Amino acid sequence: MRKNIKITAAVASAAALALGLGACGTNSDPASKSETGANADTSKALVVAASPTPHADILNFVKKNLAEKAGLELEVKEFTDYVLPNTATQNGQVDANFFQHKPYLDDFNKKNDTTIVPVADVHLEPLGLYSKKIKDLEHIKAGQTIAVPNDTTNGGRALQLLAENGLITLKDGVGTSARLSDITDKKGLEFKELEAATVPRALNDVDAAVINGNYALTAELSPAKDSLALENAEGNPYANFLAVKDGNEKDPRVEKLAGLLNSDEVKKFIEDTYQGSIVPAFGAPAKS
Repeated sequence: MRKNIKITAAVASAAALALGLGACGTNSDPASKSETGANADTSKALVVAASPTPHADILNFVKKNLAEKAGLELEVKEFTDYVLPNTATQNGQVDANFFQHKPYLDDFNKKNDTTIVPVADVHLEPLGLYSKKIKDLEHIKAGQTIAVPNDTTNGGRALQLLAENGLITLKDGVGTSARLSDITDKKGLEFKELEAATVPRALNDVDAAVINGNYALTAELSPAKDSLALENAEGNPYANFLAVKDGNEKDPRVEKLAGLLNSDEVKKFIEDTYQGSIVPAFGAPAKS
């Protein structure tokens, strides 16, 4: 049984007050402030916010197999949304997070006036199109509904996947910032925008859905086997990375964790565990 703290969006505020703030301190409590960055107290556990799969699974592999030997005490807090890990990192409720890619982070920082920065790329999660009603792309027809993530970057990424597979046509040059309003030919399809974490639960209610790799795995879908269409991992800009509040990159604990996440052991764990559904975003393929 996992000892990690699972925090859902519905109870996150209360949980942060009850569990996180007392241990980590807040900016409004001078007595609880501690040194950060290169001067951080290395005797304390490094607290990392992460999505359950595969991020927390990878961190727990590090915690169980690598951290003690490296002199790192690691605590993993699981979050099930794409907002709270960044706000908790910005506010000092956690020390770092591991759940996102650069286009999402750039958009989040701009909209929320946060200062989160990437530290080390770890893996890629190819976005995929899934269905419980349709067996292949050729059976997607006018009048059917496709669910897509509603956040700016993953929504645009989803539309690009649909366009690349001939299901829609987009305005020239919109790239991954594409919105539904940028579709020039829907080919008779309807679209339902949902928060990314809830898209897998909508599979029974729509004809198909574009789902992020980690949420597909949580829903027991195999991107490599179950998707009707899947992003190409080669040249993909959506590497998921370890991130911290700007100024904390030189925290010795963060540097240790970054090194461990980019180790041969973690590379092999990712390749063996996810069999191509999740792929390492660093270095050459691991040795068998």
